[in-house]
Amino acid sequence: MVIATKLHHHRLLLSQTQSTKDPKPQGGEEEEEKLITIITQLYNTISNLPSLHPSPQVNSIFSSLVSTCIPSYPSLSLSSLSPSTLSMRSHLISLCSSAESFLELHYSSILLQLSLTSSSLLPHLPVFPYFSNYLSLSLLESSLLFSHLLQPPPLIAFLGSGPLPLSSIILASRHFPSSTFHNFDIDPSATAKASALVANDNSLAARMEFITADASAIGDRLRSYGVVFLAALVGLEKEQKVGVIEHLSRHMAPGAMLVVRSAHGARMFLYPVVEPADLKGFEVLSVYHPDDEVINSVIVARKIGAAVDQSCKCREGKKMEEMGLEEIQSEA
Repeated sequence: MVIATKLHHHRLLLSQTQSTKDPKPQGGEEEEEKLITIITQLYNTISNLPSLHPSPQVNSIFSSLVSTCIPSYPSLSLSSLSPSTLSMRSHLISLCSSAESFLELHYSSILLQLSLTSSSLLPHLPVFPYFSNYLSLSLLESSLLFSHLLQPPPLIAFLGSGPLPLSSIILASRHFPSSTFHNFDIDPSATAKASALVANDNSLAARMEFITADASAIGDRLRSYGVVFLAALVGLEKEQKVGVIEHLSRHMAPGAMLVVRSAHGARMFLYPVVEPADLKGFEVLSVYHPDDEVINSVIVARKIGAAVDQSCKCREGKKMEEMGLEEIQSEA
């Protein structure tokens, strides 16, 4: 398993990200206590908002929350939190999930109208305020994947695609131009929104399908996918997330790749945490914890059960922290 703590050239990709806070590592109990105090105050403010729909007030408070959680607190973990802080964190992630959903719904409608006027979706995507972050995360995920893949799979699944499937759109258009993406979401309105949005772009519509389904209810169909992406907000609670991963382990094809979005350090107040040990039935190949404005950690794993071609581009013997993202891409 490769554990990546830094990709030295990755920061060059983030010149357009919105946060200007320098994510320097933080440490010590005093700093962590101050952090939790600030997050708790922000949580109380968010809990008392009359609405989580996009507005100047909502946008400002969530921007403050994200900026607070960007600096690295390497010693901060779930086990170090008090029961009351754990309870607050759980509710905060739920609030963040709702706010993110409202934000995606809002911009899905805006992008739909823009694409109707031009019969093209891709040129309008930068309208979304966090588009550059999605670009960086998708580049990171695809680069890590291609370091372990011989060739792009014909079929890719994205679980938890939402009403604005930016990740799938970027991955399909920039990194997997020959692959077909099947996008799953439990919410039928989200699936309908996403399908209508992509239908206006002929370059994407032929390779994107949207299906309403619970991730834990997708059965043998999972065996047809060479890569499965698991969105960060599929399974907000630990037990739910582990349950989804166990289901994928039972139904994915041996040798297929799983990409899981997680969180590390203070970022665990924004998204659920997935540990490598949670991926039973999978061989964990890479773990990457960002130290910049990209929030999600990334875990890449392979379903156990089949011999792997020795010509596979795996780098278990080389520390990824010694490599830049450009070097990873050159090997892919």
